[in-house]
Amino acid sequence: MAETILVVNAGSSSLKFKLFEIGADRALTSKLEGKVDGVGSRPRLKIKAAKGGLLIDETYRENKVRDLPEALALARDRLTGLLAGRMPIALGHRVVHGGPLYSGPVLVSDDVLAALERAVPFAPLHQPNNLAPIKALRERAPDIPQVACFDTAFHRDHPALADRYAIPEFLYEEGVRRYGFHGLSYEYVAGRLKEVAPEVADGRVIIAHLGSGASMCAIKAGRSVDSTMGFTALDGLPMGTRSGQLDPGVVLYLMTEKRMKGKAIEQLLYHDCGLKGLSGISADVRILLESDSLAARFAIDYFVYRIALSAGALAAALGGIDGFVFTAGIGENAPAIRAAVVRRLEWLGLDLDDDANATGASRISTAGARVACFVVPTDEEAMIARHTVDTLDEHGLVTAMGVAE
Repeated sequence: MAETILVVNAGSSSLKFKLFEIGADRALTSKLEGKVDGVGSRPRLKIKAAKGGLLIDETYRENKVRDLPEALALARDRLTGLLAGRMPIALGHRVVHGGPLYSGPVLVSDDVLAALERAVPFAPLHQPNNLAPIKALRERAPDIPQVACFDTAFHRDHPALADRYAIPEFLYEEGVRRYGFHGLSYEYVAGRLKEVAPEVADGRVIIAHLGSGASMCAIKAGRSVDSTMGFTALDGLPMGTRSGQLDPGVVLYLMTEKRMKGKAIEQLLYHDCGLKGLSGISADVRILLESDSLAARFAIDYFVYRIALSAGALAAALGGIDGFVFTAGIGENAPAIRAAVVRRLEWLGLDLDDDANATGASRISTAGARVACFVVPTDEEAMIARHTVDTLDEHGLVTAMGVAE
C-alpha cells in the first residue's frame, strides 16, 4: 500500500486537512479531505473522499473539542479508523509567516519552532493557530516528521526596492519589511498557468487572490515581483473583515484621540473593518451582492475600485502585463465581481467575454483582447503536499520510510 502525507491548515476556530497518496514516481493523488469547524463552540467533523462521497459527518458537545490540539487529535482518531491504522508518514502545515529567516519549506525542529514563535508578533491572529497543531503532534508523536510551508516564502526573493519601508535600518534588521502573503496560492496558480495558459505563463501576469482574505501579486516568468500585502496580512486590498491599506496616522488617531489600546485596535482592524465595516451587513460577498442596501453596494464598489487601483500599481512594477488571473473563493465563484474588475481595467487591455465569464470558463477574455484574462482555481493543500514530499526527500526520509522508488 502506498504511503500518505497529511496536509493541515489551521485557522482560528477550524482545522482543515487533506490526505495525499504518494505514488512510486512521487506523484501525489488526493484521497480524502476534511474539516473540524466550530472549535470551542459547536464542533463538527466532516470527512469526504476525493471523489465527493461523504465518509464522516459528526457533531459534538462544546467541551468535546475545546481547542486546535483537540481538533487534531479528533481528526487523527477518525483517520486511523478510515485508514485501518496506517497513518500518514508525515504532516505538512500551512504557516502564514516565515519571518526573516525562512524563504522555503523547512523540516520542523525545536529551533525552527522557536524561530516561528518569535514571528507571532508579525501575524498575531494567524501564527499561533498555525503552530498549535505542530506543537501538539510533537508532544504526542515526536517521531513523525512535520514540514512547515510558508505563505511568505514565494515572495522572499523580491528586490529590496519592493521589500523595504522608508524606515530606519535597525527596524528592517529586526524584520520590519514587506513580506507578502498567499504565497502558496500564487505558487500553485503560477505553476498551473504553464498548463492552462502557456501563452502568458512566462510573461508578466497579475494574479488576484480574492477571498475573505484578499491580495494581488505581480508575477514575471513565474516569480513574484511585488504584492499588495506587506508586513502583515492586514495590508493592501480591503477584505472580509480586515481594513486593507490604511494610513498609519489612523492608528495614531485611535491611540491618542480614542484612547484605544493595542488589543482593541487589533480587534477593530482584523475583525470589524473591510466589507463588514463598510456595509454594516456582512463580510460575505454573496450576501452583499444579493442585498438592495446602498451600503452593501458601496462596499462592493469600493472592493472593486481598490482591486483596480492595485492592478495599476502592479502593472507599473511589471512594466506592463500580458495576463490577468482570478483565483480563490470570490475570484473563482463571483462572475459579477470579475466583470466589474475587468471593466475597470479595459484601459490596461482587458476585454471581457460575458458568456465565458458567466459560465465559468477558464479564459474569460475575448479572443482579440490585448491582455488575456483567466480563472484558475487554487489548491494550497496540493502545493503544501508537494513541498512536504520534496523536503522529506531532501533529508532522505521518504525512502527511509518505505515509499517505493
